[in-house]
Amino acid sequence: MNFLVKTVANAGALAVAVWLLDKITLEGGGTGRKTATLILVAVIFGLVNLLVKPFVQILTLPLFILTLGLFTLVVNALMLLLTSWLADKLDLSFHVEGFWTAVLGGLIVSVVSWALNMVLPDKD
Repeated sequence: MNFLVKTVANAGALAVAVWLLDKITLEGGGTGRKTATLILVAVIFGLVNLLVKPFVQILTLPLFILTLGLFTLVVNALMLLLTSWLADKLDLSFHVEGFWTAVLGGLIVSVVSWALNMVLPDKD
């Protein structure tokens, strides 16, 4: 149940990032197809954050300490870019253009995902 709630929150957060930033795109057919693509991308994003992000955080721990945690923005951007790359390899129409767009997108996704996780039920 918790994975489902986090996936819905990620999908909502990614939808907000797509809506706010022109260089984060989600293309495709009608609304139903875009929703399905968005949910698949949210699953990929969740798996990337679950499997890859902890290793990147451990490897870059000195940078986290040196920047007082601001390096988190860079790591979030890298996770969003990796999600975009994986989505491209899986023929999903989600794309993030450029590092700085990914930084801003990662910030938006983090804030919106946090807010949605606060209001969505969290039952294990």
